[in-house]
Amino acid sequence: MNAFRFLGDMTHLFSVLVLLLKIYATKSCSGVSRKTQELYMVVFVARYMDLFTDYISLYNSVMKVVFITSSAAIVWCMRRHPQVRRTYDKDQDTFRHVVLVAAAFVLALLFNERFTFREICWAFSIYLEAVAILPQLVLLQRSRNVDNLTGQYVFFLGAYRAFYILNWIYRYFTEGHHSRWIPWIAGLVQTALYADFFFYYFLSWKNNVKLELPA
Repeated sequence: MNAFRFLGDMTHLFSVLVLLLKIYATKSCSGVSRKTQELYMVVFVARYMDLFTDYISLYNSVMKVVFITSSAAIVWCMRRHPQVRRTYDKDQDTFRHVVLVAAAFVLALLFNERFTFREICWAFSIYLEAVAILPQLVLLQRSRNVDNLTGQYVFFLGAYRAFYILNWIYRYFTEGHHSRWIPWIAGLVQTALYADFFFYYFLSWKNNVKLELPA
């Protein structure tokens, strides 16, 4: 654990709390991609299959439980909550996320650190997380106008990944050139996907105007 890892975890957690606040306070999931949320749920379940077999620390276990349960709660609300599900824009959220799942699975079979069930699940979760935000970004571009809470949610998700890259760089120089190429490459791809959003987010903050993305 180091400061960059902790900040990454906290910004990730804060992004989830922002999204939950939006859904529960407004009883609306307008502007939120259910497909992205379903992908994140798959990511967390696949990555944290060791929750009941490998104990690392109380902090680690709590964070795993929080991310699995919160992602499941968000998906449940968007699918089952009588008020929230009516605000879901199915016509705009049309990205074929199954393609991302299939591609991540194939990559996990081909490129992994060890060809075991757990390691393949871990690699699969890393590859899938790298592109899980794509349906959300496409939805925001189609709707163009981004409400404040949804914009903050995406911003903090991007910030979480940026802090994790700093965490990997820090560990590389302080832990005997510690490196794992799978999360490094996936993390760089994931951060790059946020570049366009960050640019327009910064412009909206600088000019004190509502965030709008180009079509």
